[in-house]
Amino acid sequence: MSDQNRGKKGDILLEMKDIVIDGYSDDRWHEIVKGVDVTLRRGEVMGLIGESGAGKSTLGLAAMGFARPGCRLTSGTIMFDGQDLMKTPEAKKRALRGSRIAYVAQSAAASFNPAHTLIDQTVESVIRHRIKSADEARKDARQLYADLQLPNPDHIGDRYPHQVSGGQLQRVMTAMAMSPRPDLIIFDEPTTALDVTTQVEVLASMRRIVEQFNTAAIYITHDLAVVAQMADVIKVLRYGVTIEDADTRSMLANPAKEYTRSLWSVRSIEKDEERSDDIILKVDGIDASYSGSEKVLDNVTIDVPRGHTVAIVGESGSGKSTAARAITGLLPPSKGQILYNGKPLPPALKDRSVDQLQNIQMIYQMADTAMNPRQTVRDIIGRPLEFYLKLRGRERDKRLMELIEMIELDESFIDRVPAEMSGGQKQRVCIARALAANPEVIICDEVTSALDQIVQKGILELLLRLQREFGLTYIFITHDIATVKAISDQIVVMLQGQVVEQGMKSEILSPPYPDYTHLLLSSVPEMDPDWLTGLLAKRKTEQAAG
Repeated sequence: MSDQNRGKKGDILLEMKDIVIDGYSDDRWHEIVKGVDVTLRRGEVMGLIGESGAGKSTLGLAAMGFARPGCRLTSGTIMFDGQDLMKTPEAKKRALRGSRIAYVAQSAAASFNPAHTLIDQTVESVIRHRIKSADEARKDARQLYADLQLPNPDHIGDRYPHQVSGGQLQRVMTAMAMSPRPDLIIFDEPTTALDVTTQVEVLASMRRIVEQFNTAAIYITHDLAVVAQMADVIKVLRYGVTIEDADTRSMLANPAKEYTRSLWSVRSIEKDEERSDDIILKVDGIDASYSGSEKVLDNVTIDVPRGHTVAIVGESGSGKSTAARAITGLLPPSKGQILYNGKPLPPALKDRSVDQLQNIQMIYQMADTAMNPRQTVRDIIGRPLEFYLKLRGRERDKRLMELIEMIELDESFIDRVPAEMSGGQKQRVCIARALAANPEVIICDEVTSALDQIVQKGILELLLRLQREFGLTYIFITHDIATVKAISDQIVVMLQGQVVEQGMKSEILSPPYPDYTHLLLSSVPEMDPDWLTGLLAKRKTEQAAG
């Protein structure tokens, strides 16, 4: 649709009335969205917040007239620019999706085709819907890559999905959605995988495009500070029901419901740091690269004390996750060594003993791609119980239930497959799988990034309790400074594959800061709708001054 043919800013674009959506589990259908209304105007951004399993993503997909497998749109009306998507033939709805309605998924890694380049996938919908020619679409895609702060925007599109970081892949997906300049974009946790410095630029780019093209958006997130920067209005969901909705400033200043007030106050954990010279794991001067390319890790040295938590922070592409892969043997270092209890570990995973594998476990960032979609929770968690602990029969089932209770799920999840769980529920299953091996060291790669703030608090409290009870050692890779404050004893700051600062939490988080650490800390969003505008203005002034 040309910009001239768009409706006026403020006109109602989407109106959903009394939406009921059923989900299928435990051999029956049951309501997961229960009579929710949504009114969205052109140029308006609605923030959709609530706990994992509240129905946020399900409702967002319903705005496209779509129900994911295992769900069905039962009743209500979905009027998109005068069309009732509940009654529109499927072929016409498909024509709307990817042209006038776009979707940015929570897990980009699970949404790209590994066999095609990034730019081919970015422009596919635009070319198929004949919105732009192939050359125009590619030129525009490169400009969007630049707007979204992707490195080397003229050429990054020539890479394949596995050749970029999770944060970079999420930005490419955002460019894909923005490419046709749709009337409506559903953003489903689009900045979850981004570090705080990149998140600032991506949020600013999203806001610019929404304002420039009079686009409406539904912004699904569990990050309240982010929704404060993006949303004009906020709707709070719980158990598939609207708790309250209001304009953003009013809700932030004075939430009407106790449940909303509880969301506002959950980030209250802060662990007291502890010092120790008992090093269980030492990363000693390692280099690493992918397929002979330039070094991704450059002389990285990290000491990890027994029973403590070392947080590794840095921008997307800084080498945080690559360091984790080197420690686990998934990417053998080309130089240096990994010492466990003072003894060198074989560089490659295939050369490590079962005991060595058992004692260092990893929880991956993308729960969607970390589990076999055809296996049940019973199989996923049960496998390490059998492989490492040799548990069978009743002993296995008893331990399985203990682990399920630890992650605050119930026995109804035992026979579910990943597609039957929310993003937060899937991540908790991945945590239980790592715990099942009874490891000494757990590497947590952005394990709370997909979780709402109430569940994040529960998971962090769980990890801290397990650490106290069993003496667990954590390496915590994260871009969330609030998480760093909550769980770490020591902090390692990485930039472009190198360690640029490391020390106790109190030392790293106290001024004066080195320039890069200051950039990271100043990029953490605040619960103030004017924070992003003020930060961008301040940085623009600083750049102009020199």
